[in-house]
Amino acid sequence: MWRLISGVAVLVIGMTTSATAAQYKVFIATWRGCEEACQGFQDDLVERGLDVEFILRDAGLDKTVLPGFLAEAREADVDLILTWGTSVTRGIAGTLADLDDPAFNHDIPQVFTVVADPIGAGVIKSLDHTGRANLTGTFNRVPESVNIETIRTYYPDFRHLGLLYNANEENSLLKLAEITAVSTDLGFDLTAIELPLRADGKPSVEDIATKMSELRTAGVDFIYLGSSSFLDANRDAFTGAAVENGIPVLSPYERLVRDSQALISVAARYYDVGRLAAAQAEKILVGGATPGDLPVVRMTDFAFVINMAVAKKLKLFPPIDLLQIADTIN
Repeated sequence: MWRLISGVAVLVIGMTTSATAAQYKVFIATWRGCEEACQGFQDDLVERGLDVEFILRDAGLDKTVLPGFLAEAREADVDLILTWGTSVTRGIAGTLADLDDPAFNHDIPQVFTVVADPIGAGVIKSLDHTGRANLTGTFNRVPESVNIETIRTYYPDFRHLGLLYNANEENSLLKLAEITAVSTDLGFDLTAIELPLRADGKPSVEDIATKMSELRTAGVDFIYLGSSSFLDANRDAFTGAAVENGIPVLSPYERLVRDSQALISVAARYYDVGRLAAAQAEKILVGGATPGDLPVVRMTDFAFVINMAVAKKLKLFPPIDLLQIADTIN
């Protein structure tokens, strides 16, 4: 094994079963901290009895540190890299157009997770065949038709969807394109408003309330978060502004309902997504599978969560059909 060098957001966790060096080194690169999927991945591998040393690095929403993460993983001679999110996955694995570029990872086995649209992002060819010998992953997003049907079940008069998006995030732009494409087929109007980027190329929390007012003026019935680490990280400002403007939010992130003021979520639980990624990793580490021979594994279990306190504020109570299958919080 090579030796670890210093890096950004350094945290090394050894999960070994003896005083000797761990059998496997796994490098985990995250975008905004080690959350539920990251923890579920570690817990599952430990529960499977693997002797693993986890090396955790967090980008802190900064793409410029990602080449250094890959350099460190190579220097550490890790057995596998787990990447969380579209930005981190693209920053380390590159895209299909980068297969000849040595700046990206084409040799260390890599598993990606929590990537909103790995095909649209150019990371893989398809969920069944990634087209990358060293790369596979998980897919956890609910089909957009399910999200729209959920809104219509909750609010039968739904006609107009609102979306805020962050042009600084590739996953946010991809989700905008996807929603735009399905709006005609699924028969709803879409008003999508970009969050302005400041001099540093990033959006500002202060602009969320202004843009939310613009969505209200446009007459949207529901707001869909789409995909945005920025809005997720600033969930209270985002969902609070929506409620203040009298607009319900459907979120693909459950925590926006449980810990903030989104009305409803339809989502795979991130902890379970992490465990799914661990199953992929075990096939590679223990079973000797070539990552590119493994299809991207899909989540099939999704949970509905409704914030009843928000429903009361908006005077928008859920129908019995949804209450029978959803978790509710007050």
